[in-house]
Amino acid sequence: MSYASEEAATKFGSEAFFASIGRAFVAMCAVVPILFLIEAIDVGLGAGHLDVAGGIIPRRADGLDGILFSPFLHAGWDHLYGNSVPLILVGTFALAGGTRRFLWSTLVIILVSGIGVWFIGDPDSVVVGASGVVFGYLGLLFARGFVERSWWNLGVAAFIGLLYWYQIYNILPTDQPISWQGHLLGLLGGVAAAIAFRRRRPKPTPSLYGGDAPTLTDF
Repeated sequence: MSYASEEAATKFGSEAFFASIGRAFVAMCAVVPILFLIEAIDVGLGAGHLDVAGGIIPRRADGLDGILFSPFLHAGWDHLYGNSVPLILVGTFALAGGTRRFLWSTLVIILVSGIGVWFIGDPDSVVVGASGVVFGYLGLLFARGFVERSWWNLGVAAFIGLLYWYQIYNILPTDQPISWQGHLLGLLGGVAAAIAFRRRRPKPTPSLYGGDAPTLTDF
């Protein structure tokens, strides 16, 4: 996709903008049933079987594979329900900014959150869930608003933050069985991804006049 096409897709109110939002929404809605299928398989095998096999177990070698697998696993239906709606919401707007950089951003968020949890998480826990990715997308949208000077992304992040303000405290240490480390590091991973994969404006084409190419006007 050319820079001009990407710009059109991010221009609020344009046809391309609403089309990109619609496609992203459909794609994210297709992801969630896969998570429900995985949870159904886990329940069929015996609740928690896949969680232990594919979750992050901090500072243990057999828990390293959870860095990649844990976002797809959940500790029960309630956990999955709680993550599904915000995942669709923030994922839609993150994906609408471009598929390729969405995929790269998701990978960065998963790695930053997962590796961080493996190093500093509770060694007596098994960490699963997509909430680190959800916080990562929130950080991505918020930071993208600044680095790309996009009031639209900043507004979306602020709106979602207001909707889920009661969850924001989960990035701070708590006695609850919640991986605040994964939430905080996911958020920071999203900020890093927004900076690393920011949309760069093309440089102006130099001209014989020593500056930018002149604008031609018909008489």
